[in-house]
Amino acid sequence: MLDKSDFSSSSPAPFVGYYGYPNVNVGILSPAKIEKKAELYDAPRYWADHNFKIPEIVDLRSSLINSRFKIEVKKQNKFLEISKEVGMASKPVDVELSLDEKPRFKLKVDSYNAPMGPNAKLKNVQITSNPKISHYVEKVVDDIDLKAKNAILYLHKKEFDENFLTKLLSVGNIGLKKNRKLVPTRWSITATDDMIAKELIESIKDYKQADYLAFFGSYLGNYYLILLFPEPWCYELFETYMPKTSWNVDENINFMTDYEPYHGRKTYAENCVGGYYAARLSIAEKLEKMKKQSSVLALRFITGEYAVPLGVWVVREAVRKTMKNRPIEFASKELMLKYAGLLIKKKFNYDINNILKSSILLRNIKNQTKLSKFLN
Repeated sequence: MLDKSDFSSSSPAPFVGYYGYPNVNVGILSPAKIEKKAELYDAPRYWADHNFKIPEIVDLRSSLINSRFKIEVKKQNKFLEISKEVGMASKPVDVELSLDEKPRFKLKVDSYNAPMGPNAKLKNVQITSNPKISHYVEKVVDDIDLKAKNAILYLHKKEFDENFLTKLLSVGNIGLKKNRKLVPTRWSITATDDMIAKELIESIKDYKQADYLAFFGSYLGNYYLILLFPEPWCYELFETYMPKTSWNVDENINFMTDYEPYHGRKTYAENCVGGYYAARLSIAEKLEKMKKQSSVLALRFITGEYAVPLGVWVVREAVRKTMKNRPIEFASKELMLKYAGLLIKKKFNYDINNILKSSILLRNIKNQTKLSKFLN
C-alpha cells in the first residue's frame, strides 16, 4: 500500500527491541495511512473477545510499519519523546512520518510479541493531533517517586489492560526518576504479567481452599485443562506440543514444565518462559474473583491449528477463555484425574499419565503430611 517514504498515519503503539541491549531499536508502529479504527492493530484482548482468527491477526499486524531508530536505554531524544506520547495515549496518535527508504513487505513472528510488519529507519516524525491521555496515566507518569510496580498495580486497578501497561513500562514512562529507562517489549510483557499476578496471589492466600474443579477451553489451537485442588497455593504448568506440527516435527509428543511452591519462584521460568507468567495471571484473576485458594495444575496442548506464533498474549487470553467456562466439580482427586485422562485421550489420543508422573505438584499433594492427620 505504501509507495513512498513519507506518509501520515495513526500510531497505536511503540515497540522496543532487545537486540544489542543496552543500545536498542525503538519503533513507532503505524499502518500505511490514517485509519478510523487504528486501535485494532494492537488490541489482543479485543481480538480474543471477538474470536479473531489467525489470518485476521496476521493481516492486521503485517500492515504495521515499524518506523524505528536506535538509542541507548537511558538516553533521550525527540523521537523517544514522541514514542512516549504514543505509549501513554488511550487512543492511536496521528503522526506524520518520514523514512529513509520505502518499506518492503516483511512478516516477523515469535512466541513473545504479536507479529510485526516491515521496518524502516526513521528520518523524522511529528505528532499532528493532541494525544488522548487519561488523568490516571498522567498521575503516575508525573510521579517520579512512585515505583514502576506500584504504578502498574495502580493502573491495573483502574482497569487498564496488560497490553497498555506493557507499553507504558517499555518506553520508560514510569518508575523512580533515576531508574526510568527503556525496557524491551518482550521483557516488559513478562514483567507486567508477573507483577500483577504476584499481587493477586498474595490476596488469594488468605482465602478458603477451592473444591476439586476442572476447567477446559481453547483459543487459536491452544487448549488448556486447568485442574484446581483444595490445597494451599502452588502452581505448575506443562506445555505439551502435539506431534507432526510446525512446533514439533517429531513423531512423539513433547512437553516442558515449570513449577512454583507456596512462596513463589526465585528464578525465571526457563522452560515455559513468558507463557508461564501469562497463564498464571489469568488463573490468579479467576481465583481472586472466586475468592478461593488452590493448588493449580495447568496443562497446555499446542496443536497444528496454531500454525503461526502470535505472541504471549495468546496464552493469557486462551487461559482467560478457559477459566470463563463452567467447571466440572469432583468429589476426589482420583475422580478428577481419571476425568482428565479420559478427556485428553479422547481429544488428543494421548496418555496423560506421561505428564502426571512428572508432576511435582501431584507428588507433593500425595506425600505431604497434613495437620488433619494429627488432629484425627
